Amino acid sequence: MRRAVIYFFYDPQGQVDDYIPYQLRALRESADHIFVVSNSHLTPQGRQALDEVADTVWVRENTGFDVWAYKEAMAAFGWDRLGEYDELILMNHTFYGPIFPFSETFEAMDARSDIDFWGLTAHGRLEENPVPGSSGPLPFHIQSHWIAVRRTMLQSIEFRSYWEQMRPIVSYYDSILQHEGRFTQWFSDRGFRYAVAFPPENYPSDHPLHENIVLMLEDRCPIVKRRLFFNDPGYHERFAILGKRVMEIVAASDYPEDLIWRNAARGAEPRSMYTNMSMLSIIPDSDLPESERADRPVLADPPRICVLAHIYYEDMTEEMVGWMRRIPAPFDLVVTTSTPAKQTAIRAALAACGLGDAEVRLVESNRGRAESAFLIACRDVLRSGRYDLILKIHSKKSPQDGHNLGHLFRHHVVDNLLSSPGYVAEILQQFADRPSLGMLFPPVVNIGFPTLGHAWFTNKERARELAAELDIDVPFDASTPIAAYGGMFWARPEALARIIDHDFAYEDFADTEHGYGDGMLGHVLERLWAYASLSSGYAVRSVINTDWAEINYAFLEWKLQKISSVLPAHTDDQVAWVQRADEALRSAIAAPVVVEVAATEPPLVSVKRAVDETYPRMGQVLRPLYRIARSAARAARSGRRA
Repeated sequence: MRRAVIYFFYDPQGQVDDYIPYQLRALRESADHIFVVSNSHLTPQGRQALDEVADTVWVRENTGFDVWAYKEAMAAFGWDRLGEYDELILMNHTFYGPIFPFSETFEAMDARSDIDFWGLTAHGRLEENPVPGSSGPLPFHIQSHWIAVRRTMLQSIEFRSYWEQMRPIVSYYDSILQHEGRFTQWFSDRGFRYAVAFPPENYPSDHPLHENIVLMLEDRCPIVKRRLFFNDPGYHERFAILGKRVMEIVAASDYPEDLIWRNAARGAEPRSMYTNMSMLSIIPDSDLPESERADRPVLADPPRICVLAHIYYEDMTEEMVGWMRRIPAPFDLVVTTSTPAKQTAIRAALAACGLGDAEVRLVESNRGRAESAFLIACRDVLRSGRYDLILKIHSKKSPQDGHNLGHLFRHHVVDNLLSSPGYVAEILQQFADRPSLGMLFPPVVNIGFPTLGHAWFTNKERARELAAELDIDVPFDASTPIAAYGGMFWARPEALARIIDHDFAYEDFADTEHGYGDGMLGHVLERLWAYASLSSGYAVRSVINTDWAEINYAFLEWKLQKISSVLPAHTDDQVAWVQRADEALRSAIAAPVVVEVAATEPPLVSVKRAVDETYPRMGQVLRPLYRIARSAARAARSGRRA
């Protein structure tokens, strides 16, 4: 069968990630002509990558979404020329594959001589159309990432008129209503017969490509949608869609999964991808035999490691050496500190611990503390190209947080980076097994700290400005960035290039020698490291040991049940309810409410009565908030009495 492919592509930066050429090479086995139409400019490297695997590469203006790209590409290719082919496939870049050989699908569908068009997957009929502004049901439809048209339909008047009479597409929803959701029924109503390679009736949902993707992969469906990585996690949670199970199947196939991580890293909101794909490694502690310690590495080909340690509190030197001794491979050590006296004391302590050959550098200024020491005093190390991995640590005490919180934060960070020799060996193995892994760091600290939902604090605006300056273009997380809180992490230097290649100076750190807080460059950078890695196509993961996993899970479960007990049952419903309540409360505060209040009436009761009498519906919505506030007030009064 002579087959032509029109392949739609779009990338905001014009980059062509390696999963695209891989996919097109696999298609080449079954396609006589591959015509790539791009709605975005292409970098020189991207253009070259496409030229090597496609017969035609055509760049057009980004108008009309994929629908207009197909329409204009067919016209550019030529209708008479298209008629020479037995089959035309209209497909796009929104999936990874082939997880299983495309040839299996082509063989099965080539055997169907009774059809005029076919699709790889389809969406079942929905009685309630989810597209805003639409009326009536959303019909059963072949999904537009892969529609194959046979010669009988390709040469028909109906097919050409469908495209020539296509109304302008000005939004994503237009593309659904005017093409994807319309195509199948429009041609079926005109007598053309169709089939679906992996039909939704074979699966227990109307949208199996997302909700039953594991079952589809078990049936050797050759694709995984990119959206799986950046969907709203509330959708995944509601329907128990486990990305980790998907990637286990991909890992067991012949598909090079690293191609997925490098692309998904650049395009997904980090916390969505982190949640959807379960990107938290829980590693048990374990010791290693003495023969497998640093003098005899665990890995057959150990990475070249440099530990960059900022030691402000020189009395912690021996403790920090204890952390480093848990690294079961050779490493170089570069220490930075802030005064000549500390430098002398640290050198003596390191010599006593058998690390007398470590370099101890004196920083020119303590502005920016561990961040400036890392970026400026160790700039030559980071840019040298001598190391595969770096470990960034510092003498963390957090005296401003008090003993318990400061102690917890330090151990949360250090224990989850350097828990034991066997634990660190597993971290090193993760980098060895995943070339696309750029950083590993502990999960967000949440016990005793108000980080969950608030972790940008006053850093977000400055982070946006700096990200634009450094060409960091990954979407920012809305409330709690994926970040190495505490400023310690394992990383590949090249993953951090967008930051370490910038020539920062101590003067850029506007804090004083003794002032360091939110909104200042040090805290902003702490939240940007992971975004820099992701923008360069390197994934990030969190890592935690079993001890801290047990502690954190119990507290997280308590927090969630405490909040959920006064809200609707499902997470997305809870969020929607709180948003409505917030809007209602803002309206109530802004609106004039005139109600006589008894002088002895508690303020909360006064507010509740005023809103109930003036805005009854709003009062109903706010009732759970009243209960929360009343409970808090009672608890406060009890505390005062105690």
